[in-house]
Amino acid sequence: MEIKIERGGVRLDKALSDLTELSRTLANEQIKSGQVLVNGQVKKAKYTVQEGDVVTYQVPEPEVLEYVAEDIPLEIIYQDEDVAVVNKPQGMVVHPSAGHTSGTLVNALMYHIKDLSGINGVLRPGIVHRIDKDTSGLLMIAKNDDAHMALAQELKDKKSLRKYWAIVHGNLPNDRGVIEAPIGRSEKDRKKQAVTAKGKPAVTRFQVLERFGDYSLLELQLETGRTHQIRVHMAYIGHPVAGDEVYGPRKTLKGHGQFLHAKTLGFTHPRTGETMEFTSDIPAIFKETLEKLRKK
Repeated sequence: MEIKIERGGVRLDKALSDLTELSRTLANEQIKSGQVLVNGQVKKAKYTVQEGDVVTYQVPEPEVLEYVAEDIPLEIIYQDEDVAVVNKPQGMVVHPSAGHTSGTLVNALMYHIKDLSGINGVLRPGIVHRIDKDTSGLLMIAKNDDAHMALAQELKDKKSLRKYWAIVHGNLPNDRGVIEAPIGRSEKDRKKQAVTAKGKPAVTRFQVLERFGDYSLLELQLETGRTHQIRVHMAYIGHPVAGDEVYGPRKTLKGHGQFLHAKTLGFTHPRTGETMEFTSDIPAIFKETLEKLRKK
């Protein structure tokens, strides 16, 4: 693979990590082994890249992963022969990946639910949509391929109901509003998402539920489902989600990651056509933090 440096002044290993899918460690390993070339020449990791430098590197072979059923506690809100709704705890990764080969929601699903759709492959059985590791809350699970296709299409058509609760920094000027700004991969840091003209359309609606001076409790509704959408949109308007180590400030509320919870989930049942709607309680740390803010 090849990239052209548009902004110089940083170390080669950092530039490679920021601008590609490589981790800093893997970037260093490739540089040391001579697999990274700058303008056709081998350079050390401490080399300062210059504007216009052409850097070539190797894309690592994808790790072959296997998944196994694991007896992990899982709150199943609803289940029938076609669909299930689960309440994912904060800190749980949705599906296996490099670095997360066990302890995921998929590992738990394989143990607790007999049949799962196979449309998304062996590593994502039943997974119709995702939420971040440190976001808690409701997810729909498909138990057969017909159900999966119907639920996925409803998401694509923006007909599903997905409402979140979040504690965010600051006191919003309006009680409600709509954030409409395209989201794509950040050009400055390839591991992050950002509002960018090259991104895909993204729409988030919000309503202020409570105000605490330095913080606000919001209900947010997704019309689209871009990666990190709520976190990116809230940071974009100057009110990042509290506890968000990626898109928020260092000085924030102490918890187990961002204070973001998928509270309400609604969809049309793929077999019966019935409108289904579910809600879930916010996690204990979320409740405790709200109580502390109310007492200030």
